[in-house]
Amino acid sequence: MDHAPSAQAPVTDPAALAAALIRCPSVTPQDAGAQTLIADWLAGQGFEVHRLRFNEVENLYASLGHAPPFLCLAGHTDVVPPGDAVWRLPPFAGRVENGTLYGRGACDMKGGLAALIAAAARVLAEAPVAGKLAFLITGDEEGPARDGTARVLDWMRERGEIPDFCLLAEPTNPERLGEVIKIGRRGSLNAQLTVRGVQGHAAYPHRADNPIHRLVRILTALTAAPLDAGTSRFEPSSLQITSIDVGNPATNVIPSQARAAFNIRFNDQHTGATLSAWLRQACAAHAPDHTLDIAVSGEAFLTEPGPALDHLQAAIEAESGARAALDTGGGTSDARFIATLCPVAEFGPVGASMHKADEHIRLDELETLTRIYTRFLRGFFAAPRS
Repeated sequence: MDHAPSAQAPVTDPAALAAALIRCPSVTPQDAGAQTLIADWLAGQGFEVHRLRFNEVENLYASLGHAPPFLCLAGHTDVVPPGDAVWRLPPFAGRVENGTLYGRGACDMKGGLAALIAAAARVLAEAPVAGKLAFLITGDEEGPARDGTARVLDWMRERGEIPDFCLLAEPTNPERLGEVIKIGRRGSLNAQLTVRGVQGHAAYPHRADNPIHRLVRILTALTAAPLDAGTSRFEPSSLQITSIDVGNPATNVIPSQARAAFNIRFNDQHTGATLSAWLRQACAAHAPDHTLDIAVSGEAFLTEPGPALDHLQAAIEAESGARAALDTGGGTSDARFIATLCPVAEFGPVGASMHKADEHIRLDELETLTRIYTRFLRGFFAAPRS
């Protein structure tokens, strides 16, 4: 695995491609050649490749075929920095030891992406797909996520590129391959609240207006009761206070303002708009003079079970021996954007080492994942369509 796979040869070995991708130090928003490596191979196999650069971010969309059904395979080439922990092996060397591939992105998600590409190569080596196959690959998943998948989806909408289903190779499995398929995600809302009062001497509170007291009343009101009890598919929504900051070094001064930050992870009983309205009402009730800045990074979504998910579960069970659970837990991913275009599910490597030092993926796991994807592709394109 000292060399990148040839652009002309089918990339049927996921380990070689994963190692080559790891050797590209593509820390967001840098690409470092990762997408060029993929684009060259896709073009060599007949895909129509579009390199889509938005500001600093490199993205890629490639498609093959025209007839339905239309399947999109998605992933990201960007990775988080190595961090300040000590790595036993260099983070961008892509080295194999004792049957395990090490490096930043090994499981999140260059390994999964390599498995998708290798699976496509194996299927295409058998026969042309009876439908349309596309890849959506971004370089902005680990960063702000402003110039990546969301922008590519806008580009796709403008051209009528609407898949029937999308499979995203996120590392969904906690401990072993075959545990979890993500079919939805909670939404995420971040809020920054500043409450203003009147500064004064702590001994003369009647001459001041303590913003901390008002802030505490707001936070008490927001956390007094659960947002909901959850659903059959989603756990209960959760509001977590992440910061309270006054910045007051004096013990005898009532400050003029106080700040708090909080995050809400919400299920599909809410939207960013309904929660924003609730927050603004609660803040106004206790603090006439305040500023509330809200950012919704993603709405809750759910992909209902259907034929594509059935094919995916069957492929996982056939190759891993496990019946994968359909789950909606965890944080956000680019699936939150894709869900606005088409049904989407996430299934990928074991994620226990993601974002850690010595991130890794076992080669046998990578091969099994590739076989799962291969079997899924065969089933998706062979299934009868009404």
